[in-house]
Amino acid sequence: MLSRERLLQALSFQPPDVIPLQIHPSPGGLYEHGGKLLDLMKRCGHDFGDLDGWALPEPPPPQDYDPDGHYHAFKRDEWGTTWEYRLFGIWGHPVAWPLNDLSNLRNWAPPAPAPCEGPEFDAAKAAADAHRRKYFLIGYGGSLFEKMYSLRRFEDVLMDIQMDTPEINQIADKLMENTQANVRRALALEVDAVFFGDDFGTQKALLLPPEVWRRFFKPRYKTLFEPVRKAGKHVFFHSCGSIGKLLEDFSEIGVTGIWPQLTAFEPAELAKHCRELGIALQLHPDRGDLMQRNTPAEVRSGVRKLLDIFDASHGGSWLYIEIDPGFPFENAQALIETAMELRKQV
Repeated sequence: MLSRERLLQALSFQPPDVIPLQIHPSPGGLYEHGGKLLDLMKRCGHDFGDLDGWALPEPPPPQDYDPDGHYHAFKRDEWGTTWEYRLFGIWGHPVAWPLNDLSNLRNWAPPAPAPCEGPEFDAAKAAADAHRRKYFLIGYGGSLFEKMYSLRRFEDVLMDIQMDTPEINQIADKLMENTQANVRRALALEVDAVFFGDDFGTQKALLLPPEVWRRFFKPRYKTLFEPVRKAGKHVFFHSCGSIGKLLEDFSEIGVTGIWPQLTAFEPAELAKHCRELGIALQLHPDRGDLMQRNTPAEVRSGVRKLLDIFDASHGGSWLYIEIDPGFPFENAQALIETAMELRKQV
């Protein structure tokens, strides 16, 4: 099978020729481990594109270090949020929010979305067409909840949603416009799936009551997903934490592939539930104990056990690899080499 065919087969809950694989080039892991990790990834390959063009991240500039030599950077993004970074290549924390003062809302607007016409789009469309001849192509949708609490303090966003204030609805509507533009571009590029993501759970519960989530977020996501499903494309969604109470809602509004935090679930129950719902699973091996504190032998056996529990050889899931800072290289090597062994026919 071509890589694209392999993913489509798995998403249809039919057995692929080998277990599909997706590798994310996490800058933090590549910066820590350098060329030996990059070379290993390239030897492995995956089903989401050609890795020949991947390169090591550029090191941070001198001004991004404290006088004591520790990485410590502050950066303001195009949304008006200032972020503090303590680990290079790892998502930071907001420290200044443009919408803490809600009087700023009337003059605030999201950044302009990427165009759906013109020379830049034409080049992107040509690249997408070439990519899709062999590989599975994912387009970017966006997030709502996570973007809200990068624009306004997290605790205020939770209270605003709970109270259903006019201002939080205005923020959500502005974000909807931006996200809908992302969807239009992705569909114009003729992607195979559009990816969205919002973390809605703690380790043990949802951050919002289910009924509040269904009132505030569910109709908005349904609106975002409808044109994707109407176009015959897949909807992928990522959400960390204990989100089991939302799985049926996700299925109802069109999610066909989900990337959950596996350690927040009982794996066999999750596998069974998602097969019943027709939601394929992106299987990300535990980046905590397994990858940071266990041995290479335990990594190898853990990955095989994970794929057995989710019956990946018969479709309905694919393996996802992301190497973070703090993973011993021997464990990263064990993870990627296990994937190569499982895909030796490719």
